[in-house]
Amino acid sequence: MAQKKSILLRVDPKLWASLNRWAKDELRSLNGQIEYILRESVRKREKRKADPEDDII
Repeated sequence: MAQKKSILLRVDPKLWASLNRWAKDELRSLNGQIEYILRESVRKREKRKADPEDDII
């Protein structure tokens, strides 16, 4: 398994609380939830870049 990188992340306490509640609702750790959100955001962005017709409005 590839080693994970560590980062320092500073967030507003209200955002932290919201993310923590969301993580608990989905039975994840806060770290796991943040990683999931980031992974999904990157996946969606890559999908949009792969299909340029979706950018036409």
